[in-house]
Amino acid sequence: MLPWTVLGLALSLRLARSGAERGPPTSAPQGDLLFLLDSSASVSHYEFSRVREFLGRLAALLPLGPGALRASLVHVGSRPHTEFPFGQHSSGSAVQDAIRAAVQRMGDTNTGLALAYAKEQLFAKEAGARPGVPKVLVWVTDGGSSDPVGPPMQELKDLGATVFIVSTGRGNLLELSAAASAPAEKHLHFVDVDDLHIITPKLRASILDAMWPQQLRASEITSSGFRLAWPPLLTTDSGYYVLELAPSAEPRTARRQQLPGNATGWTWAGLDPDTDYDVALLPESNVRLLGPQRLRVRTLPGQAGRRGRGPGRAAGAARSCSLTGASPAEETGPERIVVSHARPRSLRVSWAPALGPAAALGYHVQVGPLLGGAAQRVEVPAGRNSTTLQGLAPGTAYLVTVTAAFRSGRERALSAKACTPEGERSRAPRPPPPGAGGREP
Repeated sequence: MLPWTVLGLALSLRLARSGAERGPPTSAPQGDLLFLLDSSASVSHYEFSRVREFLGRLAALLPLGPGALRASLVHVGSRPHTEFPFGQHSSGSAVQDAIRAAVQRMGDTNTGLALAYAKEQLFAKEAGARPGVPKVLVWVTDGGSSDPVGPPMQELKDLGATVFIVSTGRGNLLELSAAASAPAEKHLHFVDVDDLHIITPKLRASILDAMWPQQLRASEITSSGFRLAWPPLLTTDSGYYVLELAPSAEPRTARRQQLPGNATGWTWAGLDPDTDYDVALLPESNVRLLGPQRLRVRTLPGQAGRRGRGPGRAAGAARSCSLTGASPAEETGPERIVVSHARPRSLRVSWAPALGPAAALGYHVQVGPLLGGAAQRVEVPAGRNSTTLQGLAPGTAYLVTVTAAFRSGRERALSAKACTPEGERSRAPRPPPPGAGGREP
């Protein structure tokens, strides 16, 4: 038995030595994940149950637990309500069971109030939130809200939270795109309530990507600059960083800044207001291979950058109005999109027109497949409130967006889901009547 004991000790020492040479294991994703669930009376009991099941399955697939991800669920209603706080459940299965046990709260759809509440929950130690970890919000909505969403949502993003939005096929595409984190194609999903399972793998991967601790983030956003922060990836002796900044519309005018390996932040100043900037953090090291991190940041409008105004509530409100295209009260519409005369390759779209002293100068209707593909756009003159969309594919779900253009230069839009039916099956040819197409006997 002695030789086997000696051999076992030798193998153990060798494994321990190889593990030390490799260094510590790769850090796991960690962060605080808040589910914002529309629990108001605008959601049918069936829709609520389907969304609840979707969130439960999503939670079960995530590495939830101590030292990793922690989850909380907040209801949207007349007043926000916490179903369970961070840290109450320590596994994905426990969170799934808690979500499945949630009961619809009913009431008004005060999403803005719930978002302000969610901000406090995500960043408050009293709610179990942890300082210094990534914050992610997953908001599932039927597309409507009784109060403004833009200002509290912008405050969340300004504090560094990553926002994912899942819309069950209704709502304003432009407003939801502005509310979600950039880029919208990664953080905004339009999907039918019965097809939520389709986006589960992609959404899970995106959440995990946002939760990795090696994450570049922007904060203190003003009209002329913002601050970047990242965790320590290098040391002074192991390499250095190159920061790149360029307006999204003019990538060739990039600015670069080299920083030492012990740097964990940098502030860009002297930028243009109300402008999208693409940022890249490039770690350069001969010791370890680290990929670049990229981020898109939009500066606030000029009026939000006046002296004495910080990146707080007022600044968030100003930027929200710019992004969502908010209009004066008289610039309303379109409303109540109706899809009719659906054929395998066409469908008709109608809407309630924008009326009153600020009637629309015209409309444009955009339609594209929900699961990706080329979109087409149709111009509709003022005075008309319907059009027929042609050249569609049979048996396909589409997202239709109707946008009204006003004299002020602003636009108001509304989106809805539409499905084309399957094409008719080809019928077997009928036999010709006697004597048709041939000689009589």
